[in-house]
Amino acid sequence: MITKKRIIAKDAIRKISGAISFGVMLYSYRLSCELNQTEMANILGISKQDLCNIEKGRKLVSVERAIIFAKVLTMPTKTFAKYALQDQLFKAGLSGEVTIS
Repeated sequence: MITKKRIIAKDAIRKISGAISFGVMLYSYRLSCELNQTEMANILGISKQDLCNIEKGRKLVSVERAIIFAKVLTMPTKTFAKYALQDQLFKAGLSGEVTIS
């Protein structure tokens, strides 16, 4: 169930940073853990260049890969899948917000 406070928080974040993407979410997580790109890439089992491209939105992540990343980082798989799908829809020129229940 989405509470009114959650919706207000999401809106506030979007006003500050724009749309939330998978790359931005991953970047924020990395910074909150005080990891550099090399350390985070090693944890995820990808190259530093791939991580950089994902964070900058130059490379999209499949839903399957997003779920693997979530499990490795012990984060909610639905959240990671949601933002991976959201990026794919945005790239296809579709608007709207993905919801996963």
